[in-house]
Amino acid sequence: MKKVLFISSTGGHLNELLQLKKTMKRYDSYIVTEKTKSTVGLKNQFNNVNFLKYGTKSHLSYIYIFPYNVFKSFVYFLKIRPDVVVTTGAHTGVIMCYIAKLFRRKVIYIETFANIHSKTVSGRLVYPIADMFIVQWESMLKLYPNAIYGGWIF
Repeated sequence: MKKVLFISSTGGHLNELLQLKKTMKRYDSYIVTEKTKSTVGLKNQFNNVNFLKYGTKSHLSYIYIFPYNVFKSFVYFLKIRPDVVVTTGAHTGVIMCYIAKLFRRKVIYIETFANIHSKTVSGRLVYPIADMFIVQWESMLKLYPNAIYGGWIF
């Protein structure tokens, strides 16, 4: 059975990722997200949940959190050894996508539902390396011509 690592930052990105619950059940699935008060309960709902440190780019502490999360992402990747990485973004997902490509694993990126007419920073960074890049709005195909229109995951 294929090992699939599902990763996203907390909040809306995680909410979108969790819409793939049925897909997660079909594989040997692992979830990685940031640890917050709202995410610790995931361990009660899913097997194989791991956490990175929560941090936003707007706080000065992020200069310490980001390198820690890069290191921790490598640790999780080597521990899990996934065949595929699926992410809805943002920064935590981007790190894991590049690690996956380094180890010649498949990367599936789902651009956020929130963007209808503009690229996200995460989308810009992952688009060149993604094996499958999915958009939820047809209008986004103009910005990402090699993407697949998958419709809404909600």
